[in-house]
Amino acid sequence: MAQTTKRAIAASLKRILEQKPLNKITVTDIAKDCSISRHTFYYHFRDVYDLMEWTYRTEGERLLEGKRDYENWQQGMAEIFRYILDNQAMVRNALRSGSRDYLLPYLYQRTHKLLFAVVEEKSQGRSISREHKEFIADFYKNAFAGVVLDWVESGMERDPADVIADLGTLVRGQMVDAIDKFSREAVEV
Repeated sequence: MAQTTKRAIAASLKRILEQKPLNKITVTDIAKDCSISRHTFYYHFRDVYDLMEWTYRTEGERLLEGKRDYENWQQGMAEIFRYILDNQAMVRNALRSGSRDYLLPYLYQRTHKLLFAVVEEKSQGRSISREHKEFIADFYKNAFAGVVLDWVESGMERDPADVIADLGTLVRGQMVDAIDKFSREAVEV
């Protein structure tokens, strides 16, 4: 029941974000839209920003299920783009209201999880430290999230499939090459 209520509250936030920036939305707005009391809202969330973070985190987690390997990472990226397109008003209003602090962690966490799983997979049988695996995943996370953010800020006009294909061209072989370089470095020491 608690998850159902949380999802209903999140749906209200998304509806309201179609008309108002995040920094103008109050708990009262959400409670009224969702037909709940303010007390019920506060039972589940600290504030509107906590709700926004929960929404990104839980919805993002569902997007990447089964898409965290070398063969499917592009499908995972496609899911992230699709989510942003399906929730354009929410994403744009969150950015417009100066609430990048909630969108960026979503992008970073999702892309890091996706990419770290790929690095882990491609590191099998190689002598590479966890620190170097994290470094590789972080490098690509920053690049991927930057590309997605630029796409959002430029109006989301470019076809996500084209963006993902370009990312694939850049990444193809490079991640494995980086893993090999760090593996050789570990052996040489």
